[in-house]
Amino acid sequence: MLRWAAFFGLLGLFVATGLIVWSGYDALVAALQTAGWGILWTSLFHLVSMLACVIGWRALMPGRKRISIPFLYYVLWLRAAVNNLMPVARIGGEIVAVRVMVKHRFRRSIAVASTVVELTSSVIAVFIFDILGIGLFALHVTNHDLGLKLLAGLLISVPPIAAMVYVQKLGFFGVLDKIFTVMLRDTWKDIVNNRFAGSVAMLDRAVHSLYRRYGNVVFCTVWQFIAWALGAVEIGLGLHYLGHPLDWTECVMVEALIQASASIAFAVPGAIGVQEAGFVFFGGMLGLPRETALALAVIRRCRDLIIYVPGLLVWQAQEGRWLFSRSAPQQIDG
Repeated sequence: MLRWAAFFGLLGLFVATGLIVWSGYDALVAALQTAGWGILWTSLFHLVSMLACVIGWRALMPGRKRISIPFLYYVLWLRAAVNNLMPVARIGGEIVAVRVMVKHRFRRSIAVASTVVELTSSVIAVFIFDILGIGLFALHVTNHDLGLKLLAGLLISVPPIAAMVYVQKLGFFGVLDKIFTVMLRDTWKDIVNNRFAGSVAMLDRAVHSLYRRYGNVVFCTVWQFIAWALGAVEIGLGLHYLGHPLDWTECVMVEALIQASASIAFAVPGAIGVQEAGFVFFGGMLGLPRETALALAVIRRCRDLIIYVPGLLVWQAQEGRWLFSRSAPQQIDG
C-alpha cells in the first residue's frame, strides 16, 4: 500500500510541476506576490471552518457534561493533519482521533462511535454541498454536457453512502467482525477474545444510541455543511487577495469541484497534482487565468503547511511522550 501511495504521490508531484512549467513560473510568483500577506490570512480563515466542524461533532457527545470545545478542536486538528498530509487514504486521522480521546480517559465506545457518526454526517454534508456546487456549475458553464456528466458522476456515490449508513444500522462493527472472522478465522477470534472481548457489540450499541438522538445528528450535519460553505468563503478570500474576485456562487462551484476531485483521488497523498489540475481546469472554465488558478492552489497548499504541519509535529511529540512513559523503567522500592 505504501508503495502505491509513493507511486501516486510522485505522479501527482510530476503533474503539479508540469502545471507550474505550463503556467509559467514567473507569472505564478508574480501572482503570489500580489497576494502577499493575504496568503496567511486566507490560510488562517480555515480555522473558522474547523470550529464549525467541532461544534457539530461536540453535539454528538452524550452525557450532561459535554466535552470541551478547545480539547475537541485539538483532536480535530491532529486528525485533519494526519488525513491531509499523510498517505493514509484520508482515514488514518480518525484512528488518531480515537486514540487521543481514549488516552485522555474517554470511553473507547464513545470515542469510536462519535467519530464514526461524525464522519458519516460529514460525508452526507459534503455530498449535499458538492451537489449544490456542481449543479450551479452545470447551469453556469456553456458546456452543459460536462456539467451534467460531473453531476451524474457524483450521483454514483449515492449507493456507497446509503450502504455506509445501512451497515451502521445493521451493526457496523459486528459486520466487520464477521468479515474478519471469515478471513482470519482462529487468529481473529484470538485477537477479539484477548483484546476486544465484548467491545464489538458495545461499539455498535454506542453508535445506535447516537443515531437515536436524531436532532443532534441533524445538527451535526448542518454544521458540517456550514464548514464546507466556509471553504467557499476561503476560496473567495484567496481570489480577493490575488486580485481576481469571483462572486460567492462561483466560489461555491470551485470549492465543490475541488472537494469532489480530492475525494476521487483519495489514494493520492494530499491529492497532490489532482487538486492543482482541478483548480486550473475548473478555474479556467470560470474565467480565471492559469497563473491565478494555480496560485490559488498554492495558497491551499500553504494553508496545509501553516496549519497542519505543526499538528503533525505535535502528534509525533505526543506519541513519543506516550511511548516513553510506557517504556520507562518502574522504580521498585526497598
